[in-house]
Amino acid sequence: MRTDPGFRELRTDRLLLRRSLPEDAEAISAYRSDPDVHQHQGWSRTDPDHVRAEIEAMLRRAPGEPGWVQFTLETLEDPHLVGDVGLCPRADEPGVVMVGYTIAPAEQRKGYATEAMTALVDYVLDTLDADVVRAYADAENVASVRVADNVGLEVVERFEATDEDGTWHGVRMERHRQP
Repeated sequence: MRTDPGFRELRTDRLLLRRSLPEDAEAISAYRSDPDVHQHQGWSRTDPDHVRAEIEAMLRRAPGEPGWVQFTLETLEDPHLVGDVGLCPRADEPGVVMVGYTIAPAEQRKGYATEAMTALVDYVLDTLDADVVRAYADAENVASVRVADNVGLEVVERFEATDEDGTWHGVRMERHRQP
């Protein structure tokens, strides 16, 4: 697997995927703090200061290096932030990269998640040369599972997990590099 220290941006028909910046923290905090969004994503703290600190830490990493790297999604036509996606190589499983995605509630159901994830999955497989792209979701988050399916990630495991918030049911979805 490779790293991409020269990463600039990814573009789709409607979106710019760029490195998240500290000045994005307020907007990201706002939608990630929404209870309907927060229940399905992995950040335990979503206050602006914590989000800003996380972004600053991620900016020190190149995509493909250990740890999460986050990309902000902006529309091209009328530039505004609509969500974020991220990637994180698995340190314990060489060649496996986890991905995640969050779309602001006002921007959901417009196809942005599928469009951004298509670009991100292609980037992970083609540029970073990963063998497997993996995503996890709450099994009740039907929209998230649908996005993963739309970009070729198949459900490979259903599981029950327990954390500080209680027990939940999840799915692991993967797409493998084609030979």
